[in-house]
Amino acid sequence: MDTIDNRQLLVINSFEEYSMHLGKELGVSNWHKIDQEQINKFADATLDHQWIHTDEEKAKREGPFGGTIAHGYLTLALIPYLWKQIVDVRNIKMEINYGIESFKFGQPVLVDSEVQLKAKLNTITNLRGVTKVIIEATLMIKDQPKPAYTGSVVFLYHFV
Repeated sequence: MDTIDNRQLLVINSFEEYSMHLGKELGVSNWHKIDQEQINKFADATLDHQWIHTDEEKAKREGPFGGTIAHGYLTLALIPYLWKQIVDVRNIKMEINYGIESFKFGQPVLVDSEVQLKAKLNTITNLRGVTKVIIEATLMIKDQPKPAYTGSVVFLYHFV
C-alpha cells in the first residue's frame, strides 16, 4: 500500500488481488471542498444554470438552504477523481467507467461543504479476461450524519 495524506492508498495489481477485497470497504478519499467557482464552472460546462446553483443572492434570499447547492451531477462527476485517492489499480491496459446503478441522493451539498467518497467492493467478475467490479459508493458530507448519495459504480479493467 502507498500513502496519501497519512491514509493507506490500496494498490491492486491483478484480478486475484482485487478479489481478496470482495465485500470489504476499500477506503475513503480525502475531503474535497466544493466552492462556488467549481459549481459555476460545472454549470457552464453542462449549461445548467438553475438559480439554486448559481445565483448566490437569490439562493440566500429565496432558497430553502440559505445559499447555493452543488449540482447532483457535479457530485457524481467527482467519483473518478475521488476514487483515484482510494485505489490505485496497476498493471492494466485499460480502465473504463462502465456505469452507475441505483443512485439515491440523500441530501444536497451546500456550497463550501467538504465531501469524501467511501468505497466498498460489492462484486467482482472475470469476463473472459476483463475484470468487472461493482463498487458501493457513498459520498459523505463533513459534519453531516446523512450522505449526499449512495449507489453503485461499475468499472472494467483489462489487466496485462
